[in-house]
Amino acid sequence: MAILQSTVSRPLLLATRTMQWVSSVIAMGFYAYFVHREHHGTHPIFNLVISVLSVVFFIPAFLSPFKSTILSKWVALIDMVFSYLWLTAFIFAAQSYNYGNVYFNAPSGVKVSVKHAAEAFTFLAFFFTVVGLVTETLTRWVDAENEPVAREKHTAADTRAPLDAPANTTGTAAV
Repeated sequence: MAILQSTVSRPLLLATRTMQWVSSVIAMGFYAYFVHREHHGTHPIFNLVISVLSVVFFIPAFLSPFKSTILSKWVALIDMVFSYLWLTAFIFAAQSYNYGNVYFNAPSGVKVSVKHAAEAFTFLAFFFTVVGLVTETLTRWVDAENEPVAREKHTAADTRAPLDAPANTTGTAAV
């Protein structure tokens, strides 16, 4: 687990987050262009919505490599949800831009190479979301293993019964 130490995994996590966000922004640009060209077609609209939401929800992920907090748990949850959404978006793009006469699929008239580029950046967004999820989870796991365990200190003057002990109704500590 030496590779997962914080000194290595945090820059790797930041690079993954950057690639995840950049891929989402580029995919958003492609799908916004597609929807602008032609207003019908559910696949480009779905992919545009996923990419817009990703651009917004991936912003807090840039803070997670710097400090292990509760934010990391939320970022991992967001990654898990968006990994499935990006997988669905990639499947939609593959269905739309790999079968039949791709030139006439929605949006018609757009070069096939542009449609394939949109599909590629959709896959990259999915891939880096999964890599971010795995890296975030493993980094937090290693950080939790390396945290020292805090033990409660008890003094001789502390004669209070433990909280899980039966109630003392007749002794000196009784109220």
